[in-house]
Amino acid sequence: MTETTRTLYFVLAAVVAAAAAVVVDPSKSTPDIFDDVGELFFEDFTDPQAPRSIEVIDYDEATATATPLKVEFRDNRWVIPSHHSYPADAEERLAKTAAALIELRKDRVVSDLAQDHASYSVVDPLDDQATSLAGRGKRVKIIDGGSNILADFIVGSEVEGKRDYRYMRVPGQKRTYEVKTEADVSAKFQDWIETDLLKISPFDLRRIEINRYTINERLGRVENRQNLTLTQQDNKWRYAGREPNSDTMSDLTTALDKLRIVDVQPKPQGLSEDLKAKSGIQPTRENFRSLQGKGFFPNPYTGQILSNEGEILVDSKNGLRYVLRFGEIAPGGSGAQGDDGESEGERRFVMISVTFSEDLAKTHEGDAEKGRELADEFRARFADWYYVISGADFGKLRPSRADLRKS
Repeated sequence: MTETTRTLYFVLAAVVAAAAAVVVDPSKSTPDIFDDVGELFFEDFTDPQAPRSIEVIDYDEATATATPLKVEFRDNRWVIPSHHSYPADAEERLAKTAAALIELRKDRVVSDLAQDHASYSVVDPLDDQATSLAGRGKRVKIIDGGSNILADFIVGSEVEGKRDYRYMRVPGQKRTYEVKTEADVSAKFQDWIETDLLKISPFDLRRIEINRYTINERLGRVENRQNLTLTQQDNKWRYAGREPNSDTMSDLTTALDKLRIVDVQPKPQGLSEDLKAKSGIQPTRENFRSLQGKGFFPNPYTGQILSNEGEILVDSKNGLRYVLRFGEIAPGGSGAQGDDGESEGERRFVMISVTFSEDLAKTHEGDAEKGRELADEFRARFADWYYVISGADFGKLRPSRADLRKS
């Protein structure tokens, strides 16, 4: 065997050995882009009861602004610090979100390139270095009681053609994944609060009085008065001796049943205490300034409160009388759409109060004890807050005579 032939054998043997190594060692043949497929996203997050706060930051491309919402467990209750520490109904929602995230896995890698982030809507909404306003996702951060970050991720758009699949990325990393998740990480204030605000069913309603008027602040007088009264008996509504328009009544009673609170503003402590004590509003400068700034005008002599856009009085079979007073236009809203696709319109401040009458409960053969308990609960809850409702609900709660006529 010549030296040249011997050398060729050695080269051939080396090639065969190298090929064998590739076959027997799969790690050498697997591209890095697949190296973490199937792994848990947050392997240290194991206890669904551990979270004590959640921060959600969404991005509004129309206004080019990041919208933050934070829910936190404080003083043995859940509150929303980003909305004046309004009480949150968060425990069940957060537990479901946490349980879904604990099981979250990296199902498929779709890209390792930063320039692809906008395509999957996983650009960090807090990234002030990103040149494009489009393609920003929703960032979610979950923290435990020791201020340890349990999860931090950016949720992108839905994966086309795959139900419950979304694109997701970890902040600071380029890699984008396709994941299956049922985690509910809403950034809407109304999704984290008590949804049944008035705790009233359309079947419990007995009488609705709509006082439509406006306040001419320049002249200091009430104008455009219109009083409408509707009564229900044997599940039939009557207006001026006739059956009202069914669509209008459905809109009105549904709006009361599912009243959507889109924001809140706190009342001054002195005003809240006056309302809780049932002693009437004390005519202090702070009280008057607060009320008038939201479109409400108290009469210091009679104690009556008038409002910019009138009021609605609602009697229930259990002896409760709700009064919803409609004030000034509140910030936000206009072009935004609600979950039903309906435009929010101009948001309105609403001041809500509730009283109980034993006589009303007897007249309507209702549960007086339940009515009394609810009145105490509502007095404590409603006294602290000015509520904000959507323009869509505002319109449904104030039908005109023309709206109520049966077509």
